[in-house]
Amino acid sequence: MSSLLVAVPSKGRLEENTRETFANVGLTIDRPGGVRSYLGSIDLLPDVTVRFLSASEIARELISGKIDLGVTGEDLIHEAAETGIDQVVMAKSLNFGQADVVVALPKAWIDVTAMRDLADVASDYRHRHGKWLRVATKYVNLTRRYFAAHGIAEYRIVESLGATEAAPASGAAELIVDITSSGSTLSANELKVPTDGTILKSEANLVASKSANWSPEKKAQLKELLDYFGPGLGARALDALNN
Repeated sequence: MSSLLVAVPSKGRLEENTRETFANVGLTIDRPGGVRSYLGSIDLLPDVTVRFLSASEIARELISGKIDLGVTGEDLIHEAAETGIDQVVMAKSLNFGQADVVVALPKAWIDVTAMRDLADVASDYRHRHGKWLRVATKYVNLTRRYFAAHGIAEYRIVESLGATEAAPASGAAELIVDITSSGSTLSANELKVPTDGTILKSEANLVASKSANWSPEKKAQLKELLDYFGPGLGARALDALNN
């Protein structure tokens, strides 16, 4: 019998929240080998296999069909592949991990209040300084798509490996694209978000893969698991997978 493969975040607050959310509907996730183990199980669903992965890896594996169901952020699905959101079913939002992906720029840029203003700044910067405006971010794909949609082409991306919000103050970039939950970190770093600078509102979701190999047994297991989270949820997810 084929086994439904469910991936959950492997560490930190996301793991804690995921396990608590599952437990709240009666599904206890066990991790017998402790934090060094990447395999687990669910007490009430012995035929289901649990894997512990990073949230970004879960997004990539869902899109490629290597796992069947996973807990990850919508932002990571969009970032992992240009058409990633079309390769999955967002089965249920889980009410944790809320964060907005935003464009943020120095508060001192008082004339920049919207993305159309940023397009003018990028062009002017190019002509004044002979180089591209730099955007620090971990969200390369989301940034490119959003900037293109607003007609902004004269910039270059600086991939952020540390605290992205510190990039403008350190001189590593002129502006950033990053996630924010309260906005307090941005404010503390003298950054602001343009009126139309929110790229995506994200939170953790139960996500099913359209690319996975869905045997009748795995579909039955998926339906059983999702129905713990709400009546009819499993059937709706199966309908979405089939369309």
